[in-house]
Amino acid sequence: MDLALVTGPEDLTRAADVLARAFHDDPVIEWLLPGGAGAPLMFATLARHVHAITEVAYDADGVMAGAALWDPPGHEPDLEAGVAGFVRAMGERVSYGMVLDETFARHRPAAPHWYLAQIGTLPEARGTGVGGALLRAGLARCEGPVYLESSKESNVPLYEKYGFRVTEEIRLPGGPSVWGMWRGI
Repeated sequence: MDLALVTGPEDLTRAADVLARAFHDDPVIEWLLPGGAGAPLMFATLARHVHAITEVAYDADGVMAGAALWDPPGHEPDLEAGVAGFVRAMGERVSYGMVLDETFARHRPAAPHWYLAQIGTLPEARGTGVGGALLRAGLARCEGPVYLESSKESNVPLYEKYGFRVTEEIRLPGGPSVWGMWRGI
């Protein structure tokens, strides 16, 4: 399995498509974008304008099978540059994206930390080690604590295997719960 950091627009678009497929059954994405319409453009906007690092994994056949979006401590997203993409992706639901961002921001730890924003694998690649390889590579890069929000309670034990612990359950207004998780050093 090969891992790579990506910056080029074509690879960012492919990574966004991988994340959209990976999150097709995600409760937060369903709350945010019922039916998933607009998810590829939303993830592309996140990769291009909001998150600092996009890392991808290729399977043995050279197919991009997983992607992760990370932020180092102190990273400031360029939300203004992403507004047009979010509006195109979300339409009338853009206010849900604002609520999601505001809710998550209120619950993030104040201490400097790395942030794992999204990590996902193609449905057909689940259970093949792609997600674990991406997570291990990202954690190896992190110097200091890491925070994430797990949008599926069933994923909490997976993150616990990598040293994360649940810090709180965050309920999105009118939406699903998300589990804030912290991995100290």
